[in-house]
Amino acid sequence: MLTPTSMLIVIIVVAAALVSVMVFKPSITITRGGKILAFVSIFIFPALSGSMGFKEHMERSKRTEFCTSCHVMQDYGKSLLIDDPAPVPAAHFQNNRVPRDQACYTCHTDYAMFGGVKAKLRGLNHVYVQYFGKIPDKIELYTPYNNRECLHCHGGARNFEEGATHTLEEGRLELIKSGQLSCLTSECHATGHDVKNLPSKTFWKASHVATDSTGSESAESAREEK
Repeated sequence: MLTPTSMLIVIIVVAAALVSVMVFKPSITITRGGKILAFVSIFIFPALSGSMGFKEHMERSKRTEFCTSCHVMQDYGKSLLIDDPAPVPAAHFQNNRVPRDQACYTCHTDYAMFGGVKAKLRGLNHVYVQYFGKIPDKIELYTPYNNRECLHCHGGARNFEEGATHTLEEGRLELIKSGQLSCLTSECHATGHDVKNLPSKTFWKASHVATDSTGSESAESAREEK
């Protein structure tokens, strides 16, 4: 069975072959069938391969390995294996609270290629900066992390709705849901990726986790204590 990438390659090869025929034997376009062939090879196939290629790359941009393929993001990938329940990203990744192959996209949809027009432009800007611009010394979110991204999964869940911390006082849950009380406060989920402390951290000893999805250098590096 052909994969989308294989189909794309086949279409490109066929299109190139047909265009070559048009170039080296233009007389073929005199007939009605030749004109149709020329139209298909010059317009239809390129448009089809372009749309398929765009869709394939956009889908690939959702993957964790894509996000951590940039050097500046590799430590953020490694932080998903920190052996400590306090960092929110590590706890979610290790406990399958988010799909491991789309961990970054799931939690940062608002910043991802598919998170709205502004986010798509930001994603394209990230690619531009990676290859042609100046990468900032400190990586920061454009805006404070929105509770909305947490509520995509936790909203309506029993352990969230009835959690002792979330119902500690009257109206607290409503404040969280409305975004007036951030999930990422010093009293709640304060620790994010914690990349600055990676050298002093120990890492989750799980050989079955694919290292390319977290930006780790090797399977052994995820097992070593640092």
